[in-house]
Amino acid sequence: MRTPTSTTRLEPGHAVPLRTLDPVVGPPVTLPDPERHTHVQFRRFAGCPVCNLHLRSVVQRHEEIERAGIREVVLFHSPADELREHVAHLPFAVVADPDRLLYAEFGVEAHRRALLDPRGWPAIARALVRGAWELLRGRGRLPATSQPAGRVGLPADFLIAPDGRIAAAKYGEHVYDQWSVDELLTLASAQSASA
Repeated sequence: MRTPTSTTRLEPGHAVPLRTLDPVVGPPVTLPDPERHTHVQFRRFAGCPVCNLHLRSVVQRHEEIERAGIREVVLFHSPADELREHVAHLPFAVVADPDRLLYAEFGVEAHRRALLDPRGWPAIARALVRGAWELLRGRGRLPATSQPAGRVGLPADFLIAPDGRIAAAKYGEHVYDQWSVDELLTLASAQSASA
């Protein structure tokens, strides 16, 4: 198995080595999960309005995702202490990777095009309006003004089979370019049918 560099994009069939990840809240998780598929999401920074917009859709359908035999694991490139304040309420594992070690291993990029691509602008607008509403209601938190690992980044999604093989991968082209819950469920269903 080759060791990926920061520019290596992983493709279906690539093997992910077994490891234990420590979420900011909750018990350690094994990646890959030996009993079910794991959906690994690479997001941006703690409190990222666009990331929060997407994660709301995952939270709303989390039970359905679990029934489909999928474990959610979400990574952010923020320090654990800062991240914990923003994600403690989420029903799945959230892992801090402030040094972007797993980002590099999985070939997940940080690039200005994350925000500059017009395809992401409608989501940015929705996220800012939603975030402002949550702040006014006393339910939201602003992200830290300084982000040690930066504010730019592209999302990425990986569906990892119990044997550690990447079943499917998506590298986002803009800030809101990730699998929807429906796409994730379709991919997992196809994997289960072919197993």
